[in-house]
Amino acid sequence: MGVFGYFFLLGITVGMWSAGLPALNERLDLGPARLGTVLLLVAAGALAAMLLAGPLVDRYSSRRVSWFTGPLSAVLLIGPALAPGFLWLAVLAVVFGIGLGTVEVAVNAHSVEVERRYGRPIVSAFHGVWSLGGAAGGAMTAAGLQAGLDGQVLLIAAAVVVPFAYLPCARLLGPAVEPPRAAQATLLSGTTRWGIVAVLGVVAFAGHLSEGAAMDWAALHARWVLDADPALAPLAYTIFSVAMTTVRLLGDPLRARLGAARTIRLAGILAACGYALVLAAGAVPAGLSVACAWTGWGLAGVGLATVIPVIFSAVGASGDSVGRALALVTAFGYTGLLAGPAALGFVAESFSLPAALVIPAVFAIVVAVAGGRGPHDDGHRLQHRDHRGTADQHEPHIGDATGEQPAQAE
Repeated sequence: MGVFGYFFLLGITVGMWSAGLPALNERLDLGPARLGTVLLLVAAGALAAMLLAGPLVDRYSSRRVSWFTGPLSAVLLIGPALAPGFLWLAVLAVVFGIGLGTVEVAVNAHSVEVERRYGRPIVSAFHGVWSLGGAAGGAMTAAGLQAGLDGQVLLIAAAVVVPFAYLPCARLLGPAVEPPRAAQATLLSGTTRWGIVAVLGVVAFAGHLSEGAAMDWAALHARWVLDADPALAPLAYTIFSVAMTTVRLLGDPLRARLGAARTIRLAGILAACGYALVLAAGAVPAGLSVACAWTGWGLAGVGLATVIPVIFSAVGASGDSVGRALALVTAFGYTGLLAGPAALGFVAESFSLPAALVIPAVFAIVVAVAGGRGPHDDGHRLQHRDHRGTADQHEPHIGDATGEQPAQAE
C-alpha cells in the first residue's frame, strides 16, 4: 500500500502543478515562450537529478531514496507558487524539477522490484494510481478556482499538506528486492543490451512527449484556442488523466493478454487518433469544439496509458543495477515529458498552439511504429512465474534478446 500511496501523492503534486499553469501564467504574465522556458528548466533539473538518482538507488536501495525524496518533491512546489517574477520562477523551477526527477527514479525502481516479488504484472496499476492522483489534483484545482480561490493559494496549500501525507506511506514501503545471482550477469550483456535500452528509450521519449503535451497544454489549448471558461479549462487535463487512470488500472491484464509489443502498437494508434480530434476541434462549431477536444484528450489518454508501465516493467525486470538502467530510460522518457512540452511553447509562440500539437500527434505514431521493436511478452513471463513458481529459462521478455532465468517468486 505504501507504493500505491507514493504514486498517488506524486500524481497529485504533478496534477496540481499542471492544472495550475494557466493561473500561474496569468499571475506573472508569462506568455507561451516564457512559460515554455519554465517548463524547460523543470525538465533540466529533473534530468540532472535522474542521472544521480540511479546510482543512489543501487547503492542505498529504492526504499531509502523514496522515503526522503517523496515529501521533498512536494515541499519544493512552494517555490514556483511563491515566485514573485519570471527570474525567480526560473530558478525555483529548476529546484522543483530536481525533486521530481529524484523521486521518479526511486519510486519506479521500487515498483518494479515489488512486481518481481509479486510474480505477475502490476506496474501498470501503480501508474494508474499516479494518474488517479493527477486527476484528483486537476479536479481539486478546477473546484478551487470555481469556488473563487486563488491559484497561488492552491499551490501553496498542496506544498504544505502533501508532504505530511507521505509519512504514513513511507512506513508501509516494503524492503528492496535484491535480484538473484543468475540475473546479475545479464544486464547489458544479455537481456538488456544497450541497443535494446536505446529502443526502449525512444519509445519512452515519444510516449512521454505525447503525454506531457496533454499535461501541460490541454488546459491552455481549451483556454486560448477554444475560448473555454477559465474554470472549465483545467477539465481538459482532468479528462485525459481520468482516461489514463481507468486504462492503467486495467492495463496489466491487457498486457498479459495481448503481449507488450501489440499493447504498445495499439496505444500509439489510439493516441494519434485522439490528437487528431484535438486538432480538429478548432474547426468545429463553437458549441461543439470543447466537447470534440475533450473526446480527443480522453482517447489520447486511453492510448498512452500503458506505454510507460510496459517500458518500465521491461527494464526493471532485467536484473542487477536496476537503478542505473531505469534512470537511463527514465531520462529518455522524461526528456520527452518535460522538455517536449517546453519546446511546444516555442513552436506555439512562432506559429500557433494547434501547430505545436501536431508534434505530439506525430510522436504518437512513432510509439506505434517503434513499439514493435521494444519489449516482448514480459507480461506472459510474469504470468508463467505466478503459476509455476519460476519462469521459462528460454522465454525472452525484452526485444529479441535471450531470456534470463528470473528469480523465484517470493
